[in-house]
Amino acid sequence: MKLYFAPDTCSLSPHIVLQELGLPYDLVRVNNRTKRTSDGADFLSINPKGYVAALVLDGGEVLTEGPAILQYLADLEPSSGLAPPGGSLDRIRLQEWLNFITAEIHAGPSLLFDRTLPDSVQDTLKARLFRRLAIIDSRLSQHPYLMGEGFTVADAYLFAVLGWMPAFSIVLDRWPALPSYLERVGARPSVTRALSREREIPPVEG
Repeated sequence: MKLYFAPDTCSLSPHIVLQELGLPYDLVRVNNRTKRTSDGADFLSINPKGYVAALVLDGGEVLTEGPAILQYLADLEPSSGLAPPGGSLDRIRLQEWLNFITAEIHAGPSLLFDRTLPDSVQDTLKARLFRRLAIIDSRLSQHPYLMGEGFTVADAYLFAVLGWMPAFSIVLDRWPALPSYLERVGARPSVTRALSREREIPPVEG
């Protein structure tokens, strides 16, 4: 398999999962501005949507959209516990969390990367985000991970997008369970290995 990534994006989450599973894969860096890749390709020819992550399977098929990629990878190794069995209520609960993260923690606050937004708009976006973070904080004050006692693909996703909060001048200490959660997930060998591999690939020039 081949994973297309860009640093400091949600593509970190499938990269963590690949490391959790110990599966072989190639890692290709994408310049988000020019859409050129570290192996010399036009990323738009791989994913016309233009954003990471994209996962090329052994047969040449391309998967996009983080929650879909995460569940596909977890189902390659059901015994890993990274996702509950398909068709179970627990699997639906996992999908609840993935959808919540996608809509409320990933897509919504990503607008804050636009530094031209008026302060009033930024304040409105942050107030909405803060309410969502309080929901996650409540859950993680009772359980070490989103699904309970075990790490799942939802935690890989949440870890990746919570990493953006400093860029928005959001200090997570106001939600007591979140800093310890980030420390716990960040200490996993899969996370440290994924981040190390990403640092090894130099930026793609325009």
